[in-house]
Amino acid sequence: MNIYTKDVDPNLIDKISSVSLAMFRKSFFGVFHGSISARVSQNRFLINKKDAIFDRIDNNSLIMLYDKEDYRWQEASMDAYIHSNIYQNFTEARFVVYSMPPYSVAYSLKHDVLFPKDYFGYRFLGKQIDIFDPKNYDDWYERADIDISRYFKQTKRNFVFIKGYGIYAYHRDLYSLAKIIALIENSCKVLQLADMFDLGYGNEMRFDI
Repeated sequence: MNIYTKDVDPNLIDKISSVSLAMFRKSFFGVFHGSISARVSQNRFLINKKDAIFDRIDNNSLIMLYDKEDYRWQEASMDAYIHSNIYQNFTEARFVVYSMPPYSVAYSLKHDVLFPKDYFGYRFLGKQIDIFDPKNYDDWYERADIDISRYFKQTKRNFVFIKGYGIYAYHRDLYSLAKIIALIENSCKVLQLADMFDLGYGNEMRFDI
């Protein structure tokens, strides 16, 4: 038995496990990168441990943290500080997710803005999504919690698309949160596939015999 989660509603853990598995299958989570959490009370939240495998999240994969750092934080995801800061600054945040979808990250490396061209991306995400540039990766984790919360406040969005890093998002509903990630990833995938079709391979010398 995990003493840190023994009082948590089993339905909440099942919901986290279900969404985590779906996101893992879509490569939104990996073995090393990704994190998922849920606010349990005003000053407590549940988050995956640093060694959690996202396709089989269960009671033992999660740990309960308080806003104040203690010994339990050593077992938690390295993203715990970012999740904690989001919960402290946004009362409407019930769930927080960090994911690294491959098409989104690849797209962000060559663009500063995402202009969704597919129907669902345009309809639900909007005409334009700025891609946040963390600039210096060397000290990113030392300032990520502050930079991400500041971005949320300035843009009034509940997600941030970060160049070369991935997507942070919060929501009242976990399934709606997963949908945001899926919409961004699909829009990036569609745009990159469309670019491939526009390369004009038929005019390239390498196809001449």
